[in-house]
Amino acid sequence: MGTAGTPQRRAILTGGLAATTAALLTACSSKTDSTTKGTAAGASTSPSPVAAARPDSPRSAFARLMDGNKRWVDGSLQHPDRDPKRRQFVAEEQKPYGVILSCIDSRVPPELLFDTGLGDLFVMRTGGQVVGPVVVGSVEYGPMTSGTPLIVVLGHQRCGAVKAAYEALRDGKQLPGNLQSIADALEPAYEETAKGKHADPVDAMTRIQIKQTAADLRSNKDLAPMVKKGDLAVVSAYYSLDTGRVDVLTGAPSA
Repeated sequence: MGTAGTPQRRAILTGGLAATTAALLTACSSKTDSTTKGTAAGASTSPSPVAAARPDSPRSAFARLMDGNKRWVDGSLQHPDRDPKRRQFVAEEQKPYGVILSCIDSRVPPELLFDTGLGDLFVMRTGGQVVGPVVVGSVEYGPMTSGTPLIVVLGHQRCGAVKAAYEALRDGKQLPGNLQSIADALEPAYEETAKGKHADPVDAMTRIQIKQTAADLRSNKDLAPMVKKGDLAVVSAYYSLDTGRVDVLTGAPSA
């Protein structure tokens, strides 16, 4: 495989949802208006305070996430949108304000480290936050069907998947089973890493992979028009296991 710009990788990342797939995905989410939908007996139709203030722009969604991460770092968690009232409110319809593509690592749960709750985020998790057609389609789902204004590609410190891929690619060895598919997907990041000298090449490869993935999503033929209009931001970010802090690498919305 070549770099992130190779035809093969670009074809994977820029493949939009087919019309039939879009119809199927749209069916997953109710279009019933939340102000008129029926509720179970005794259930309130009023949203919780946090739900009523759903961010509707990339900048406000990004600010909400980063405020939540600050609370995580400081230990001043609010645990928003996690009560029965919220559960009832989102039972028939969801409209998350963020999409998170992160690693499967058990120490990096997006809902916790951004201090969010039920119905706030679409979350996809793969080893080393690698992508393929199904993952890209899942990332596209929020912006294309729910108007979700923010995508965050979130990698992290001391990523085991990236380390295993780095060592396998460096040594020319195959990983067992389907783990090799992760190494194959990470090869563009490895090749970019190998061009330079790094004190910690695994960490460098992690950061390169995060930025490559975000850049490819940002230029995706279905997402790029939304980005150009300012309706969507695609952010690459890095999570520190030591501090709990999320640092932005590229793409932070400025307006």
